Amino acid sequence: MADADPALGARHHAHHRIELAIEFTRHPDSPALPVFFSAYYEGGNSKGKALIQPEIAALAADATAALRWDSLGLDPVALDLGFFQLRWYSLAYLAGIVLGWWYLLKLIEKPGAPMARRHADDMVFYATLGILIGGRLGYVLFYRPEFYFANPAEIVQLWDGGMSFHGGVIGVSLGILWMARKHGLDWLRIHDYVACCVPFGLFFGRLANFVNGELWGRPTDLPWAMVFPSGGEVARHPSQLYEAGLEGILLGLVLWFLFWKTDARYQPGKLVGTFILGYGISRFLVELVRQPDAGLENLSWGLTMGQTLTVPMIVGGIYLIATAKGRRQRVEPIAGSESVA
Repeated sequence: MADADPALGARHHAHHRIELAIEFTRHPDSPALPVFFSAYYEGGNSKGKALIQPEIAALAADATAALRWDSLGLDPVALDLGFFQLRWYSLAYLAGIVLGWWYLLKLIEKPGAPMARRHADDMVFYATLGILIGGRLGYVLFYRPEFYFANPAEIVQLWDGGMSFHGGVIGVSLGILWMARKHGLDWLRIHDYVACCVPFGLFFGRLANFVNGELWGRPTDLPWAMVFPSGGEVARHPSQLYEAGLEGILLGLVLWFLFWKTDARYQPGKLVGTFILGYGISRFLVELVRQPDAGLENLSWGLTMGQTLTVPMIVGGIYLIATAKGRRQRVEPIAGSESVA
């Protein structure tokens, strides 16, 4: 029998390393990772090494020197009584709703508010239902429909995580439409006021994602990169903090300025348009460095699922802002309130 061709063996090793590197890129938790490093310096032609080894070696070195999530002393559980656990994620939702309600009361104190105090109190109820039901169903339909259709009982298990902001937006919007129709209020102006309150929830929600060590970003060698327990021994973008800063702080400040320093609240659609445009752009950009959800890494149209869902928001936001001036109106006081035009 003839001896094996050395060149053929070298090409095989190089090809094997390339396959493992691709597997690692697509699925960071893959067991291929330790196999790859154990065979890292074995054979392979120089071209294969030049293409793959430097990047993987850099990732390994970065992971060694990077910040580690587990060194921060964070615990997803805020209170553990044995028979009952209170998680920071739940507290984040509670904080967002309570602060949003408090801020909404401040907003409607200004002349020309589209609702009275009694409506704002009802709005909290409808918004909470919209967040929970819409957020959960959005996650089920947008991100893991096959799994939940096969396991429908798990749809109601909110404590296991899995919420979609885009679904929550739809749920809250439907709640606003219902309340506005019930009380004969201007649904678009109510959207404007509620939109100003949403950044509170986004900020605390993304911080909770960070505390949970979930929804981390893609591998990077930046100085603030972090190794997350569920992300393998790879330094990653803390994309949760990027979103907290952009969607929570920056977008909140923009809406604060427009409401308190301009007449935007008298142009129905301008504030909510600014919100959905700002969120859409922020989320689209962060998705460039955020690790896509498992199974949604390579959508055929070249965008992640998160980016895909933001495109209608960006288009809708631009439309609402562009047409807001034409809807400018003199607002009338709400019966039973001190709001005046």
